Amino acid sequence: MADIHVRCSWCGKDKAYQNYHDLEWGVPCRDDKKLFEFLILESAQAGLSWLTILRKRDNYRLAFANFDVKAVSTFGDQEKQRLMQDAGIVRNRLKIESAIINAQCFLKVQKEAGSFSHYLWSYFSDKPIVNRWLNEDQIPVSTPISQKISKDMKRRGFKFFGATTCYAYLQAMGLVNDHVLDCFRHPSQIKR
Repeated sequence: MADIHVRCSWCGKDKAYQNYHDLEWGVPCRDDKKLFEFLILESAQAGLSWLTILRKRDNYRLAFANFDVKAVSTFGDQEKQRLMQDAGIVRNRLKIESAIINAQCFLKVQKEAGSFSHYLWSYFSDKPIVNRWLNEDQIPVSTPISQKISKDMKRRGFKFFGATTCYAYLQAMGLVNDHVLDCFRHPSQIKR
C-alpha cells in the first residue's frame, strides 16, 4: 500500500527518518528520561547529520546505561575509555565528556526545579509554540528563546548546547512544533 502522507521534506524516503518524523519529532515531551536521551543525542549531533545519530541511537542507549541520568553522571575514566573504543557511537572525547557533565548538570536542574521538564516548559508557559511555516526555508536555525535557554544552560555548566543545538532540541521534544503547514503532522492537519 502506498504511503500517501505529505511530510516535511527533511525526512526524505528513509523509513527510520520518516518514523522519527511521524511519531516523535514535534510531539510534546514532559518525560525527563526522554529529555535526557535527546540532550545526549542532540549534543552528539553537533556538526553531523541527525540521520547519522538516529542510526546510532540504539548504540547510544547501550553505551549510556539506557539513558539513566544518575548512572551517566557517575561515569569516570574507565567508562570514558570504553566509550572512546565504542564504534557504535560518535567517538569524540569532548562530546563524551560533555555527556557526563551534562548528566551532572541535568541532575542539578532536576533538584532545583523539581524536574528538567518543569525547567524547560517554564520558558513556554507550559504550552508549545506551534509555528505556521509554508516551507522549510522559513524555519530558523535558532530563535531568541533558544538563545535564552542555551545561555542559561551554559551558565549552569552544560556543554555542546549552543543556540542552534538548543533549537533542534526544542523542535525534537515538541516545545516548538515546526512541521510545515501541509505536513500531516502539523496540528492544523490532524483530524479531531
